[in-house]
Amino acid sequence: MATVNQFKFFGVNLATTAETAMFGTDSSGNQLPTINQTYIVKSLRVTNNTGNTPTITIKNNDFNIINTQTLSANASTEILSLPLVVEGSTALKVTMSSTDSVTIGISYMNINKETID
Repeated sequence: MATVNQFKFFGVNLATTAETAMFGTDSSGNQLPTINQTYIVKSLRVTNNTGNTPTITIKNNDFNIINTQTLSANASTEILSLPLVVEGSTALKVTMSSTDSVTIGISYMNINKETID
């Protein structure tokens, strides 16, 4: 068995206060990147596309990674200062304080175990 590392990017536009899954299946049933093995999130960049200052909360399962961080108006913010490990069968979820338009970009590495003959 060999380990194959795959570097990937996923982006989403949000304008909702509903808790939103970043991996797996979203509330509308749309397929998102699925966590089968282990992901290492290197960058989680949030762009506030409005003149307002909403807050963002990010959870890994039920544990707050970021709790009500204020987003500057019309600006981008790098949320992570260190890599974040997200293991299979977990849920990375985002909740915004308002319906302001934000864009979230996630750069991650998927550590995928494959059998090579």
